Amino acid sequence: MIRIRDPDDPAVAAYRDIRERDLTGRQGLFVAEGAVVLRQITAPSSLCRLRSVLIAEHRLDSMGDVLAAMPTDAMAYSAPQAVLDSIAGFPLHRGLLGLGEKPAPQSLSDVLAGLGPDAVVLAASGVGNHDNIGGLFRNAAAFGAGAVVLDDRCADPFYRKAIRVSVGAVLRTPCPAPLPLDQTIDALAAAGFEIIALTPGATEPLSGLGPGGRRALLVGSEGPGLPAAVIARCRPVAIPMSGGFDSLNVATAAAVALHQLSRV
Repeated sequence: MIRIRDPDDPAVAAYRDIRERDLTGRQGLFVAEGAVVLRQITAPSSLCRLRSVLIAEHRLDSMGDVLAAMPTDAMAYSAPQAVLDSIAGFPLHRGLLGLGEKPAPQSLSDVLAGLGPDAVVLAASGVGNHDNIGGLFRNAAAFGAGAVVLDDRCADPFYRKAIRVSVGAVLRTPCPAPLPLDQTIDALAAAGFEIIALTPGATEPLSGLGPGGRRALLVGSEGPGLPAAVIARCRPVAIPMSGGFDSLNVATAAAVALHQLSRV
């Protein structure tokens, strides 16, 4: 354990001002925040590797399991809460940060090839809100989806807030390198997945579907939704709603549909 007393200590430069310069996209690294996420990244199911932690001194006793599970070459730093806040650039009430390494990129075709005959994957197009991205991963993990497939217009799931909202599901759920949506649909179809497009304009209700076979649940951004040309290539399905209301948060809609398609 290396104790940090100076916020400008170069040893913790990667954690400095994380709100303004999140590490997403930089050298394959990301910032993890909070006890739940740190426990996920050190769990056997994690696809990521912990490089270092920065822990407020008053949290050390409660994080013994995380420290024990860290890779032997990972660095552990501690600091008084005030110093930690100064390093982060804002009051970090959780008092826990980690620096992780993203998994090696995988192609969509390789990820799909490793899934079983009744696999369900969650696919998303144009979802730019990090809270929604985190929610999609959380729901995918909860209902046993084999992967989350994002197109090239979605937000990065390794953004700090997306990881936190996902309660660490981003760290354990396969997510292939993003492609344009047309190529994503081509790859899913080639791998034998029936693509179910969730859209309020569909006439077929979700309730008529059940588990079985390779299925890809496709959701679009809130507001515009999925393009008509894309829906035409899929099996459009709707979640009926009362009172003429036809809008759910994208993560909520995905959760309802994943529950319908899953064997959980």
